[in-house]
Amino acid sequence: MRRLLLFLFLVLAPICIHGDTDPSDAAALRVMFQSLNSPGQLTKWTSNAAGDPCGDNWKGVKCSSSRVTQINLSGLGLSGNLGYQLNSLTSLTNFDMSNNNLGNQIPYNLPPNLQTLNFAGCGFSGNLPYSISLMTSLKYLNVAHNQINGELQDMFGKLSSLSTLDLSFNSLTGNIPESFSSLSSATDMYLQNNHFTGTIDVLADLPLKNLNVANNKFSGWVPSQLKSINLQKDGNSWNSGSAPPPPPGTPANRQPRSGTTSSNNSGDGGKKSGVNGGAIAGIVISVLVVGAVIAFFLLKKRSTKSHTDIEKMENQPFASLGSHPHGLQELKSVQASSKENTVAFQIPSAINLKPPPMEHHKSFDEDDVDFSAKPMVPKKISVAPTNVALYSIADLQMATNSFSADNLVGEGSTGRVYHAQFDDGKVVAVKKINASAVGVGGENFIDIVSDISRLRHPNVTELVGYCCEHGQRLLVYEFLKNGSLYDFLHLSDEYSSSKPLSWTNRVKIALGAARALEYLHEVCSPCVIHKSIKSANILLDSELNPHLSECGLARLVPDADQDVDTSAPEVSMSGHYTTKSDVYGFGVTMLELLSGRKPFDSSRTRSEQSLVRWATPQLHDIDALAKMVDPALKGLYPVKSLSRFADVIALCVQPEPEFRPPMSEVVEALVRLVQRTNMSKRTVGNDVRPQGEE
Repeated sequence: MRRLLLFLFLVLAPICIHGDTDPSDAAALRVMFQSLNSPGQLTKWTSNAAGDPCGDNWKGVKCSSSRVTQINLSGLGLSGNLGYQLNSLTSLTNFDMSNNNLGNQIPYNLPPNLQTLNFAGCGFSGNLPYSISLMTSLKYLNVAHNQINGELQDMFGKLSSLSTLDLSFNSLTGNIPESFSSLSSATDMYLQNNHFTGTIDVLADLPLKNLNVANNKFSGWVPSQLKSINLQKDGNSWNSGSAPPPPPGTPANRQPRSGTTSSNNSGDGGKKSGVNGGAIAGIVISVLVVGAVIAFFLLKKRSTKSHTDIEKMENQPFASLGSHPHGLQELKSVQASSKENTVAFQIPSAINLKPPPMEHHKSFDEDDVDFSAKPMVPKKISVAPTNVALYSIADLQMATNSFSADNLVGEGSTGRVYHAQFDDGKVVAVKKINASAVGVGGENFIDIVSDISRLRHPNVTELVGYCCEHGQRLLVYEFLKNGSLYDFLHLSDEYSSSKPLSWTNRVKIALGAARALEYLHEVCSPCVIHKSIKSANILLDSELNPHLSECGLARLVPDADQDVDTSAPEVSMSGHYTTKSDVYGFGVTMLELLSGRKPFDSSRTRSEQSLVRWATPQLHDIDALAKMVDPALKGLYPVKSLSRFADVIALCVQPEPEFRPPMSEVVEALVRLVQRTNMSKRTVGNDVRPQGEE
């Protein structure tokens, strides 16, 4: 019996200690390894399905039973990205990828139950993904020393366990979000070396011990509650002198922690304090009474003026509606209109049409309202387009499974895109606009929808609807099943190996995208500057016809949020976009079609990392050009066609914008290329090369 027990122990002990890794965890790490370009420094890692992270003791990986609980790959010189299956690592609590060259944006599908997340010094840009707001167990968040930019979303309300937050040495702008006040466990906060503005009052009642807000653009007074902690605040525009007293009705916990006088104090000091307090209270009451009287008369006068303005507007053509056929009568009947015919608009704050009571949601224009005594000038009234559908947020939630991660198909600087399918079988793509993106443009969302709805071209992604409800801003587009050109060219495992793009299709895609850009630049009035011409924004339908996406959304993206891999040299220097910078981005996309390479690939040798720098000197050398061609083509292309294609690229990526051609000339050149060249497949090698192609 003892021998039997000993035998079972020796056989089963290794299984209990190591065990096979949970299949979903193992799959996520294999994808991660491949996305990191399969680096040799990750010993024992493999993309082979037989790889076992826990059982084989993969470098930097720790497990509990069969689940991966920790990943620490800090400072290993890794490049690439982290893959698309991180959210399946549901037992992962510690994730440290700091001081690697991961670039691009922080992935949105992060492990949901993290307690420690360290992405410091990884070269990330963009903003923090909203998925961080759902990590209720998070205690440590460090994204310092990156290029994270834009305003922080108000996404910290559920992070009550967070004790350390490090956002230092980035390019964050705007005010500190109000939800910072919910960080009830925060003891260490590092916000230095950003571009934050406004005050730091929202931090006053946090249990902070260490706070660094140096080298920002903060103003106002430093709350007295923060003066007793380890505070570093140099390099801001603080107000000098004593802070004003708190307004009447301020909660006790917001009063200064020091300098108060007890009511039991005796002597002259106590009397003096009491007299001053009573005098101040009397003054405050007097001011409130006088203010109330003045406000009453001002409101009465303004109300009279508002009714007069309405009468004037009803007695003259409603010019601000532009060419809308129904004018003011449709405005008056807006509440009675059906869902399909609803006309959305914004009423100037000086006009009161008294709509029925409804739940209030702050509009984009409320921050711009001037409450001074100056006469209020009515703003332009926005009329929603009638050529696209109006969706409810409830319908879109149903169609996207409440915007679940499983339905997420992409993420850009303006928001995330979800696959949506309605009960009748209709499939669309829903773009959920970031609140911070709308704030950047300062634009009326309805105006933006109207502008985009007028963009009609076979090679421009069609807007089919929108939603503007409960503070949400969403755009609904046609769904293109084959994804983006970037996917086809660079995600070899999912696309190219099974259905590579032929040379004919590559030329067709380039010509279609050029026609879309020609339409935006030279047909639309005023012209539309895209700002983000790249392969990820060229979507392919079932017949591989190209459709340019993100058209008309440039106003939501600040010029500073540029894609350095595809941006023209002048944009990188000045941050200013023109039609010529769009032409440059198109040239980079053509280079991707020709070579099959990414605009920037850190896995290659330094001289070949930048596609434009590497390829440009070789574009007019036919022998070098043949070596640049995407190996996936297997030599099946006409040499003359390749040469002419390269000539167009060379014109588009010239460093001086004035020498780049307008898109109409690019279209003409590509049309001639198609007409003159026999697009049939032919073999090109060292010994055999087609001659005299015209």
